[in-house]
Amino acid sequence: MTSVVLPAAVLAEARATAHVVTVATGVDVDAAEALGGRAALLGLPRGGTVSAGGATRLMGAADGWCALTLARPDDLDAVPALVEADHTSDPWAAVREAIRATGVHAVAARARLLGLPVGVLGETDPAPPVVRTAGARAHPRPLCELLVADLSSMWAGPLCGRLLARAGATVVKVESPHRPDGTRAGPAPFFDWVNNEKLSYAVDFAQPEGLVRLLAAADVVLESSRPSALHGRGLGHADVPARAGRIWVQITGHGAVGERAHWVAFGDDAAVSGGLVGGTPAAPAFCGDAIADPLTGLEAARAVLESHARGGGEVIGVAMAAVAARYAALPRGDETLCTTGVSVTGSAARLGEHNALVDEMVARRLAPAC
Repeated sequence: MTSVVLPAAVLAEARATAHVVTVATGVDVDAAEALGGRAALLGLPRGGTVSAGGATRLMGAADGWCALTLARPDDLDAVPALVEADHTSDPWAAVREAIRATGVHAVAARARLLGLPVGVLGETDPAPPVVRTAGARAHPRPLCELLVADLSSMWAGPLCGRLLARAGATVVKVESPHRPDGTRAGPAPFFDWVNNEKLSYAVDFAQPEGLVRLLAAADVVLESSRPSALHGRGLGHADVPARAGRIWVQITGHGAVGERAHWVAFGDDAAVSGGLVGGTPAAPAFCGDAIADPLTGLEAARAVLESHARGGGEVIGVAMAAVAARYAALPRGDETLCTTGVSVTGSAARLGEHNALVDEMVARRLAPAC
């Protein structure tokens, strides 16, 4: 069992959100498990200026602090361009030196031009989910009758999908066989924990006929793509005809409109962007484990359930950095250990294991009423 360190007010607020989800679903949702589950499963260390997962570093200069994530091979490959060098033998040492020389804001701006995930401490203001009407409402049906298309990846969106699956919804995890969810290639216990109650549907996004039909049949769509990515393939919320009451959730790092819509984010750097850190102002430290991810997953689940109670017909935007900023704005007090035990009840489905079943389910839903 592993403990992560959180401000007590953050854990208390997360428990309040989890309670709302519990009341709406009748399923007990443990906030401590949601926030500390990955660390418990994988035995991750408590963070300091290195994130619990190890891919993100907090670095400072005279003009502040920033967190940079180098989680993907392409991120590491971009470091020479970031520090304006031909090559780097030690990527993190090179980045630290660049930050000392030019400041966190200059390095962050360059990182964003290169598509790197970075957050400058406290740059994001608190904001609730953005809710827009996008179709006809419908009389709320039992949660066990809902079909959820989960196109999201990593942690925030998949956690939301997991909570809806536990509430009885049929959740279909959608992945491209050419670019599956990156956590599928990571430690199996974490991927299984977040995804083991979902059906698996594999689709080539360049030939998305089956996916279009699934999105048209779905009651809830979860996605975490950059705002233009799905629309560019004719798969955005405005492109696919919707069932009455469909709820479309856009989970982003920094929002779905404006310049920040193009900023890439992971849980740790998004938390820093929102100002959700531990330590002291002079020596900040990471708070929890990629804390913006599970907080966003909880908040997204709450938003879906509240929209469902209103009759849906909405597009909901949930930005990880803004969620982190809302929690960072809570009165700061003592830090507390978030200790949890986690059990994984089964393995996640193989990629594409349920394609035929999902296609059949969708065909029945889209068939004209007799």
